[in-house]
Amino acid sequence: MFTGLIEGVGTLATREPRGGDSRLRIAAGTLPGFAGAAADVVLGESISVNGVCLTVVAFDADGFDADASSETLSLTTLGTLPVGSAVNLERALRVGDRLGGHLVSGHVDGVGHVASIEDDGRAQRWRFSAPATLLRYVALKGSICVDGVSLTVNDVDDAGFAVALVPHTLAHTAFGGAAVGDAVNLEVDLVARYVERLIPDRDARTAAA
Repeated sequence: MFTGLIEGVGTLATREPRGGDSRLRIAAGTLPGFAGAAADVVLGESISVNGVCLTVVAFDADGFDADASSETLSLTTLGTLPVGSAVNLERALRVGDRLGGHLVSGHVDGVGHVASIEDDGRAQRWRFSAPATLLRYVALKGSICVDGVSLTVNDVDDAGFAVALVPHTLAHTAFGGAAVGDAVNLEVDLVARYVERLIPDRDARTAAA
């Protein structure tokens, strides 16, 4: 599990095809835990890369390797993200850590796109397009994870949703270098998914009404 609070910005250093899937090399950048006396990364731990939970299969002081399955490559941006791109990184939540964002699984639900960026005081208002199948889970003032970042929904309609990015978020995530049209990984709130699962025949009852 993760919180959606980015700990560092790294780089997709290489993507090596391996029999239908790929081995990714992630330069750790500003993510703590890889170098010096504070190094504590271990094989097999989970790290969120642009919101995708990946397993560390090798590492050194500069970064780590992770395998991405064909499904992960096809259902997230990791299959098409240009090598050299900045990526948001977060290590897994530890028991006792502060939960400053919201609970994030690292299991991407779909891909959206940056639809517009507008200045809003010192912040910026970003609008994202999203598949209709995901927008049913997006609620005004609810939480959503975009490229691994926990954000609060300020507006939502049938085409997408809007959020506000404060200067700190722009300075300490890969959003600072993003542009209109860029693809992003989306993970809807866990609670919304489980609530719908617990309500039987929702679509049938809606149609009948």
